[in-house]
Amino acid sequence: MTYVPADDRYEQMRYRRSGRSGLQLPGLSLGLWQNFGYDRPIDTSRAIVRRAFDLGITHFDLANNYGPPYGSAEENFGLLMKQDLVPYRDELIISSKAGYDMWPGPYGEWGSRKYLLASLDQSLRRMGLDYVDIFYSHRFDPDTPLEETMGALDAAVRQGKALYVGISSYSAAKTREAYVILGELGTPLVIHQPSYSMLNRWIEPELLDAVGELGVGCIVFSPLAQGMLTDRYLDGIPADSRASRHGSLSPDLIDEQALAKIRALNKIATRRGQTLAQLALAWTLRDPRVTSALVGASSVEQLEANVAALDKLDFSDEELAEIDQYATEADINLWAASSET
Repeated sequence: MTYVPADDRYEQMRYRRSGRSGLQLPGLSLGLWQNFGYDRPIDTSRAIVRRAFDLGITHFDLANNYGPPYGSAEENFGLLMKQDLVPYRDELIISSKAGYDMWPGPYGEWGSRKYLLASLDQSLRRMGLDYVDIFYSHRFDPDTPLEETMGALDAAVRQGKALYVGISSYSAAKTREAYVILGELGTPLVIHQPSYSMLNRWIEPELLDAVGELGVGCIVFSPLAQGMLTDRYLDGIPADSRASRHGSLSPDLIDEQALAKIRALNKIATRRGQTLAQLALAWTLRDPRVTSALVGASSVEQLEANVAALDKLDFSDEELAEIDQYATEADINLWAASSET
């Protein structure tokens, strides 16, 4: 059946400007890191993407190596674009990234011009697009001059293959350097994508100040701490959970100390009339320098529950102080190495 999006899709969603740019993003954006590869039914992916757009989620965030296998999330999204979303392309913000390993050899990862531009061409082919709206350097490359990496982003814009450029998991210092280089090239740095959650607060000491001062947007990923900040782990590790599969979330992280923090935060959420996940999402958006939070979804119901977090974004000073007692580092930042340089 031909997809027709909801007429009221823009009436409830909240949009925020990305720094001082003209780009606006929904408060919650849909990330396709998990749940959109060949290991999941395409009909499930289609239902989630359709419902996301119906709810006013205009931003779909991908990367070259999302799957599994690598590239399959982009291929599946390309199929959904062709079948459902092509008539609405100008209403969508589609992003991709390159930086992590994608193919063998010295040109298949990191931050060289060769890799970034070749990867972008591949991503466009997989998605059947002429351009992406945002193209990111997925991680800082300590062995490639930053001028080369930023020059590749600038080239992507000048070639008409990207409208905006961003960086992900860069330190505050490297963010400032990247901003200057891109400014001199004439392609502004519009957005930074760091990991951030109540259990991973590394951006607070310096990075948020940097993006705020520079007028760069901030879209946070893993705001639910890869599922730790949901009701899935309140009673331990379920057999079908991400932690049980020894993937991106190690079961070693779900110890009694972490569970005590999670349960305490859940009690705060209950008092606010929210789920733990809704509390965690709303909390990341409490700072106006945060443009959007990326959420994944394995079902339409999960997506709808996450979007409901936008119904209650206000916090009292007392609530924030209580949250701070339990929202402490849990050693879950898998991307720390990129941002330590």
